[in-house]
Amino acid sequence: MLTLIFALFIFLLLFLAYFTYGSWLSKRLFGLNAHANVPSQELRDDIDFVPTPLSIVFGHHFTSIAGTGPIVGPALAVYWGWLPALVWIVVGSIFIGAVHDLGSLVISLRNRGQTIGDIAGRLINPRAKILFLAILFLALTIVLAIFGMVIANIFNLYPSSVLSSWIILPLAVGFGLYTHRFHGNALFVTILSVSVLYLCVYLGVYHFPIVMPSIPAMGSFGSPVMIWTFILLGYCAVASVLPVWILLQPRDYINSQQLFVALGLVFVGLIVSGLTNQLDLFATTPMLNTSLPADAPPLWPFLFITVACGACSGFHCLVSSGTSSKQLAKETDAKIVGYGSMLLEGGLAVIVILLCTAGVGMGISHSQTGELLTGSAAWQQFYPPAGAYAQFGFKQQLNAFIQGGSNILFVIGIDKPLGAGLIAVLVATFAATTMDSATRLQRYVIQELAASLRLPVFRGKYDATLLAVCLGGVVAMLPAPGNVPGTGGLILWPLFGATNQLLAGLALVVIVFYLRRRNLPLWLIAIPTIFMLVIPGWGMVELLRKDVLSTESLYPVWQQNVLLGFGAGILILQFWMIVEAGLLWGRVKGIVESPLPPLPKTMTSSLSSPLGDA
Repeated sequence: MLTLIFALFIFLLLFLAYFTYGSWLSKRLFGLNAHANVPSQELRDDIDFVPTPLSIVFGHHFTSIAGTGPIVGPALAVYWGWLPALVWIVVGSIFIGAVHDLGSLVISLRNRGQTIGDIAGRLINPRAKILFLAILFLALTIVLAIFGMVIANIFNLYPSSVLSSWIILPLAVGFGLYTHRFHGNALFVTILSVSVLYLCVYLGVYHFPIVMPSIPAMGSFGSPVMIWTFILLGYCAVASVLPVWILLQPRDYINSQQLFVALGLVFVGLIVSGLTNQLDLFATTPMLNTSLPADAPPLWPFLFITVACGACSGFHCLVSSGTSSKQLAKETDAKIVGYGSMLLEGGLAVIVILLCTAGVGMGISHSQTGELLTGSAAWQQFYPPAGAYAQFGFKQQLNAFIQGGSNILFVIGIDKPLGAGLIAVLVATFAATTMDSATRLQRYVIQELAASLRLPVFRGKYDATLLAVCLGGVVAMLPAPGNVPGTGGLILWPLFGATNQLLAGLALVVIVFYLRRRNLPLWLIAIPTIFMLVIPGWGMVELLRKDVLSTESLYPVWQQNVLLGFGAGILILQFWMIVEAGLLWGRVKGIVESPLPPLPKTMTSSLSSPLGDA
């Protein structure tokens, strides 16, 4: 019962934050105006710029920013104890992450839907724009390499998730055509799509698990993980260039509805198991783990780069300024899409912690003997005791979340295999959403870089997409542990969290400059900005020192060079951008940047058509 009361208190804090601090930021600081001009109307082309109902753009935005980030990060972070992770999630999401997301979205809305990197050139200087775009390019390359590997491994580990993960594509296309072209009833097609999706979950679990066969003729490149990776990259290439309303938007929207149904079931399970005293966080997991093995990273600074998406994530500024700002039908929608989505993601991260701790403690079978384990004994099956940290990895995090979720769903009458299938599908579809959104965002970044550097190639969407997919694919295909092709994302995994959080710090720098130019209060933003620059930078240095530069590094020399190249490159670019911002700081107060140039006549005349040329 105590665990349930504690959980409800945390959810109440997040709920109140939306109506208090979120309202102050929206009305007082950023002054959102329902009648202001927005990019989706001003630049409407029905490919990237599409005025979209709030419910659909919210679903697209939330599933794009969430992905597997609020699952994997918190599932790993409870190794230090559940209390530090929960405190960082609540404080971080309210005062840092949601502010970062809302600010990035609002600034992009007021700059014709430009990405945060492009806007840095106007708010700071042109060099800052190039530096920011270069950091985005490196960060998104890491995202594509890692998530391609993650999804391929999920399909390989959980064949029951494959059918549902792919059936969502024709459902999304049908949804987009029905609601956008034929103006059909969104509620009807939503219920139909989610029903079909969950029917396929059932079929995938009990009747049609899809196992990808190996292709021996392709050698090690013919493994199931490699084949799935090829297929996923091909899908992302197509999804990146299609009009946003025909696949990306409806896919994310259907995913969001699936998530809300799954979270609703889990929430009911938490309440029932809490009321019946089956849920006991305090007896399962230590508040603060003081028995860490010698090879485990310290809580400071690594907690704050391990839990990213549940508290603050730089990837969110790319979604806010890369796609969502081009779809909002009015400026005031930014409050729920920007601030509200981040708080909901914080709530998801809290649920993940409960599932990976108290949920696991409700009972699992011993991995070797089959004996039923409960409480701390069950938790230690996934979170090894002192001296075994090197054995801890992605599969264990994922299994802890899935098994804990199936325990919670079993309390309300859902069989454990079906419950595990529901959670596995949620993870797979969320990861795929992150991957296809990242491909589209990388395309924007490459196009902006090519235009800024006056390159004759990569300005078009097709060649930019090809470069994005091929580069992410090359990194993903590199052999990492065990010299197995298709595990290259693991090489960059140690840098992912730090890079992601450094990107958030740089986005906050841009937001601070926006406020300073307008003489608006900025100390509430400045403090999180300093925190998100110092802590991830410290973490990146520690990662490079321990895993790359140390004589005890476990990586081969060539992998050390890859890590050092990415890590040092990102740190240098970040430091350079901060120097550029510092040199300009004293000269911009109260001086608003020059207005955007007027739209070409050909563009403004084409906007009179409700569907443009699409």
